[in-house]
Amino acid sequence: MNEKIVVICGPTASGKTRLAVELAKITGAEIVSADSIMIYRELSIGSAKPTPGEMSGIKHHLIDILSVSSAPFSVAEYVKTAGGCVRDILGRNKRVIICGGTGLYIDHFMNNTQFTEHGPDLAYRKELEGLPAAELHKMLEKTDAECAKSIHPNNKKRVIRALEIHRATGKTKSESDRLAYSAKPKYDFIKIALRFSDRRALYDKIDARTDAMMQSGLLDEARALYDRGEERNIRRIGAIGYVELMDYLDGLGGLGEAVEDIKRHTRNYAKRQLTWFKRDPDTVWVEAGEGALNKIIENGIVQL
Repeated sequence: MNEKIVVICGPTASGKTRLAVELAKITGAEIVSADSIMIYRELSIGSAKPTPGEMSGIKHHLIDILSVSSAPFSVAEYVKTAGGCVRDILGRNKRVIICGGTGLYIDHFMNNTQFTEHGPDLAYRKELEGLPAAELHKMLEKTDAECAKSIHPNNKKRVIRALEIHRATGKTKSESDRLAYSAKPKYDFIKIALRFSDRRALYDKIDARTDAMMQSGLLDEARALYDRGEERNIRRIGAIGYVELMDYLDGLGGLGEAVEDIKRHTRNYAKRQLTWFKRDPDTVWVEAGEGALNKIIENGIVQL
């Protein structure tokens, strides 16, 4: 197919899902999610996961594919899994819309990043974790001086990861990175990002959506996970909305305080998302809201 794959991204609460569904209805597309939280079956309300009604019969991929107790889902796994979905959709002569706010997922998929596949060496990792940061950094300097210059000596996690890659693959992390980013993109894309000319409008929407999530049962959803012993996994995933309620359920503050933390952390996350998407000069920015779809059609941004 000659049509470009459409990517709809932008900050949280900007209306990405609704726009993707509306566009899919008129283009006959299927939607591939690029959201690092919607992949978990148990995280529905806090991830603003679309309901069957909101999906409007449009097939969605990469939603509800894992449990929070599953092993961490890496960017490499996303690129591989999303690639399989896209090949399947295109193979059925359907169009593809990738929709989400996880910029890391989107960029690596668009760039066709070639990740080195290898399982974690947990024994080696545990051995390294017992060593002082300075000693670990010296080990890295000997095996990969280029990488060592880019990592602060106190950042044990990144240093250990670089050493683990070298042990597992025989290549330095610097070599692996060069190989990963040397491949050409596999598809043509049109990347559309939603924005608010009035930043306060976005923040107000985030605050209102948080209140609506609480009214819809977010606390009950979080409590069920807490009672099931999933607190550690929730904190590992780092899902905004759930982490703050875990603090509340742990007795680390009142419910009102937790809700305000959710709003503040979500606003900060939206800022980071906007900063991330602004790095790509090829992104087409469209004002969020009711007129977004019409603007995309009228300006010929997407072929119908």
